Amino acid sequence: MEARDTEEEALLAGALGQPPPSDALSEQILDAAREQFMTFGLRRSTVDDVAKRAKVSRVTVYRRIGNKDSLVSACLLREYRRFVGDVDEAVAALPTTEDRLVEGFVAVLRHIREHPLVGGLLRLEPEIMLPFLTLESGPAFLAMRGYLADRLREAQRADGRPETDPTPVAELMVRITVSFLLNPVSCFALDDDEQVRAFARRYLLPLLGPR
Repeated sequence: MEARDTEEEALLAGALGQPPPSDALSEQILDAAREQFMTFGLRRSTVDDVAKRAKVSRVTVYRRIGNKDSLVSACLLREYRRFVGDVDEAVAALPTTEDRLVEGFVAVLRHIREHPLVGGLLRLEPEIMLPFLTLESGPAFLAMRGYLADRLREAQRADGRPETDPTPVAELMVRITVSFLLNPVSCFALDDDEQVRAFARRYLLPLLGPR
């Protein structure tokens, strides 16, 4: 089971670094799904609704993307693929691993909270979004864990530190992020970027281990 999860994670994480699909029909369906979910939420949306909005048959949606859960997962992965580039750009010029981790955490929280699809669904339907953001059934979770683990590996090499498996640390960081997104009620003040930075420096940086 562990080997299967690792293989799936690698495939999903790799997908984040790839350009958007060149299949115009699949993109048309995902565009329609995005608009449908943004307008009506997940609970009130069906495959038929997406098919009508995309001006294709229900069978075409199933053949190209899959069922409703597959549509949601595909939409989330596409959105994450897009903002990964934004996060990388935001931290690329920073001099240290610590600075990149802190600013990356700030950028991710800000981006998802303000995102019209992901942030909106997290606010309106957190209980429905949960399965798509957890390890057991969330391709997006696996993809983000793999993405962060890759960045931590790169940091180990750049800093000349012994290479260890960064997956557990990456998972903890992603789980912490998802927890704050799903339930912002907390004793931690994370109302602005400076508070988020202070939190990351105090609680996330120690996860990297001794320097």
